[in-house]
Order: sequence, then C-alpha cells, then structure tokens
Amino acid sequence: MSAIPESFRAYVVDGENGGAVRPWRADQLGYGDVVIKVSWSSVNFKDGLASKPDGKVARISPLVLGIDLVGTVADAGETDLVVGTPVVVHGNELGVAHHGGYSEYARVPVEWVVRLPEGLSAREAMGLGTAGFTAALSVDALEAHGLCNDQGPVLVTGASGGVGSTAVVLLSHLGYQVVASTGTESAHDWLHELGAQKVIDRSQTTSAVKPLQKEQWAGAVDCVGGDTLAYVLSTLRYGGAVAASGNTGGAGLSTTVFPFILRGASLLGVDSVQCPLPRRQHIWNRLGTDLHSDGLRKIGTEETTLEGISTALSKVLAGKTLGRTVVRVG
Repeated sequence: MSAIPESFRAYVVDGENGGAVRPWRADQLGYGDVVIKVSWSSVNFKDGLASKPDGKVARISPLVLGIDLVGTVADAGETDLVVGTPVVVHGNELGVAHHGGYSEYARVPVEWVVRLPEGLSAREAMGLGTAGFTAALSVDALEAHGLCNDQGPVLVTGASGGVGSTAVVLLSHLGYQVVASTGTESAHDWLHELGAQKVIDRSQTTSAVKPLQKEQWAGAVDCVGGDTLAYVLSTLRYGGAVAASGNTGGAGLSTTVFPFILRGASLLGVDSVQCPLPRRQHIWNRLGTDLHSDGLRKIGTEETTLEGISTALSKVLAGKTLGRTVVRVG
C-alpha cells in the first residue's frame, strides 16, 4: 500500500500558466528513495526566481516549487530511515530540477535527507530554512579558519536579508562584536535588536577604490558580492577571512592580489546547494545545540499557506520582506 494518497495538493508553476495550487499525484513526484510527508517549507528569493519564466533557475516544467522542506518520513523504502522520523531536505536539485517543498508529499534521494536535531521544532527549522543554514555554514567556516570572538569586529553585509539577519543573531549569540551593513534604513533598530552592536549604511561598504584600505574587520559574512565583497577584502585585518555566499550586488569581483599576499586574507566560498550530507548534518546539529538561541525568534516569521504563495513570492522578489516567511504545507 502506497504511503502517498492518490491525490494531494502542490503549488506548481509552468511556463504558460504561472503558479497555482493543483492536484498532484505520486507518479508525478520524480525519482528518490524516501517519501516525506511535508509539514513546512519556506519562501526564498531563489523560489521567486524559479517562479519566473525568465528567472534562469527552474530547469523543468511543470515544477513544484520550494527549495527546502521539513516533515516526517512516510515511506523509507530500502534505506535505514524509520517511518515517522523528522527530517529536513534542502539544496541539491530540490525546487529547481526536482519537485520541491510546496507539496503535501515529496520523494527525494536518501543522500539529500538530514535528520532534524531534537533541539529544533519543524517550524523552527523552516524559520531558519536554506537562509539560516547558509548563515550557520558561513559562521562555521569562519570559526574553522580560526576566527574567535576576542579578535575584533565582524562585518555582516546584506544584513536585513535572510542569510544576513541570521548571521547577525548567530554571531552575537557566540559573543562576537557584530557590525551590520544594510541599505534598508527602516531595519536599523531591528538589527540592533538581533544583536548588532553597530549598523552602517551599505554605501559605506562599496567604496573599494584602493586595493588596500584601513584594516577593520577580524572576519566577515558577505551576502552581497560585487563591489561590497571587494571592499570587505580590502579592509580585512591581517589574517582575516570573509565567508561569501551571495551575488545580489553582482557576480563580478574587482580586486587585486594584495589583500591575499600582503595581509594574508582568505576568501571562503560558502555553498549550500551541493554541500555534502555529513557537513549538512553537522551544521543542522549545531543549529539545534550551540547555535540555537532565543534571538532566532526575533528574526520574525510571517506564515502563509500554499494558497498564499503567489503573494509571498511577489513580496520576496520586490524586496519587501523583513525576516523569513514560512509555508504551512501539512
């Protein structure tokens, strides 16, 4: 007997009809070893791009959107998972070339499946989602490089976005002196509440007119790229590192070798899509233990349903969201 009903709801986009909640079937879910009964997903900028015919993200059509999900195992197949186990899935091809989290059921390969740590509820996990995971991955990479909370200020660029705001909370929780950069003036007070000791306008972080400028940051989490990343590299303290994960400021990088050969700077690439499963599980375990804090609740989460996804996607594409939006699927 199948663990999936004959028909269930999913939010589906295609090139001709846009996005809508439609009946979906098990034989439409695509390949995979594990069937998950989905309880929550979230709204990300990448989901918005995948919803657009010219977004250059979606690789199949029709496509069930949703680049992350949390739920329970409904059918473990031949794997060592147990039915009822709470799990998280994100990255890989989910919601891009494989049907994603905006569906009451999902089928995915077992190597995509992360066991949800006991310290996180399903809703908390999607309050973090791909953005929170990327922030934690950035912090973990900086600490693995040697960053400690007594070395000086740490800059977070794009701080009012999902990755940036979570990074502010995580770094503050770990005792770092956090400086947040944002172009959203109305977000200044909110970023202070999240733990930023200082908030600066993003115009101050795009002034990389010299290969090297005054040393300021012990480390940085950059969610912007482009001129902002060039600025960060030119202002890192000796031996400092920047964990880079975004390109909203542009995919190009105009810099020189001087930050690297004269100050020993390091550029740490952060990828949440192809991140191997053991490291993915390690980061989620940290989010359920030493990185978990009450401050994460201050990020704020709007809640919507499958029927409200079109509106939520329009808001995230227009840059009108503050904090995170979770989707109640189940």
